[in-house]
Amino acid sequence: MNWLINFIIRVYTRITCKIDAPNLQTTPMQGPLIIITNHTGQIEVPMLYAHLQPRKLSGWAKSETWNNKFLNWVFGVWGIIPVRRGEADLRALRAALRALEQGYIFGIAPEGTRNHNGILRRALPGAVTLALHTSAPVLPIAHWGGENFMQNFKHFKRTAFHIRVGEPFKVQVEGVKVTAEIRQQIVDEMMYKVAKLLPEQYRGDYSDLSLATEKFLVECELNK
Repeated sequence: MNWLINFIIRVYTRITCKIDAPNLQTTPMQGPLIIITNHTGQIEVPMLYAHLQPRKLSGWAKSETWNNKFLNWVFGVWGIIPVRRGEADLRALRAALRALEQGYIFGIAPEGTRNHNGILRRALPGAVTLALHTSAPVLPIAHWGGENFMQNFKHFKRTAFHIRVGEPFKVQVEGVKVTAEIRQQIVDEMMYKVAKLLPEQYRGDYSDLSLATEKFLVECELNK
């Protein structure tokens, strides 16, 4: 069933979108990996999920999504983990850690909700918690164009959907007390990595790249 769903999505997205993803296939085929990305709408989730196959993938999605019977079924097949927003959901964190231990790619949208217009919002620190509890590398992936998908679809127009993959890194906080302020600084450093991959008009709260720091980020190599 998972294969069938992904096949349908790949065909559907290739018909409805002009996919520009020159380095998506540089994503490693083995080993645990955290992907951070921007969240503009609904098309990028199935797009990235299907086109990163055959890698095993998982991720968090707001628990309210499971009230939709169709999405409940699809997310069940995909192995997506429900997370209760606005609280410390330890069950969701433990499930994410298990997925990474099993070699999954785990996808996170640090903005925490859709921005709808493609312009970056200030990120929430949930991704930092996961990165600090695992040695998994973090890979930034940015996309744009999907914010126009529904409007284009209504007019029978294909959407130009662009994907760019950045350089991997790990979060390192040796000797530092991780306060709420430090967590926010770390996630901002992570999001500047995503912002650098986007055209200027989409960078939003991370528009001023001169403010980008990498105090808590270290470059790393990925298993191929």
